[in-house]
Amino acid sequence: MPKVKVKRASSSVDMTAMCDVAFLLLTFFILTAQFRSQDAAAIETPSSISSIKVPDTDIMTIALDKEGKIYFGVDGQPTRIAMLENVAAAKGITFNDKEKKEFALMSNFGMPIAQLKSYLNLPKEQQAKVKQPGIPTDTTGAGPTNELKDWVYNSRKANNDLRIALKGDNLAKFTNFKNVLSTLQAQNINKFNLITGTEAPPAGWKAD
Repeated sequence: MPKVKVKRASSSVDMTAMCDVAFLLLTFFILTAQFRSQDAAAIETPSSISSIKVPDTDIMTIALDKEGKIYFGVDGQPTRIAMLENVAAAKGITFNDKEKKEFALMSNFGMPIAQLKSYLNLPKEQQAKVKQPGIPTDTTGAGPTNELKDWVYNSRKANNDLRIALKGDNLAKFTNFKNVLSTLQAQNINKFNLITGTEAPPAGWKAD
């Protein structure tokens, strides 16, 4: 007597619930993601084997490109606005709410204070074409005012917990870097982090 073959029913899985979860997660990440604004200049940092991580919050960054131009930035939009208001009060300059909001979106910048207001009123596409000249850091008194010290002082006034990180291009000259150090030391700042690229440690190397 031949065996009776039982007809196999095709298995199916209801993916509706899983698709709903996937779209909910995607929507959550899109709405909560914070996009990083473009830096004012591209800087190629030297590499190191240091395993010390630069803090993600309450950080002040002073960047030096290969041409010796200085760029400055702090994290946190409220800190940026408070810093701008402090500098404006010290220099006798007025920024309106639109200009403050535009400044708060800038991760860093590199231009004299006198040119900042006109820059903030440019359309985005024109801002991207502007080659920023860098923040004046003359420490001899013979050239432009050292405006870096104004930004450092007023940023710490806005947030006293700010930690300092220096980011120098691999081709930057030490003379320009020395001006930055002199500016910090004039305000009794001798502790800061150096931002470098990562490099694999040699065999047998151990961090202290």
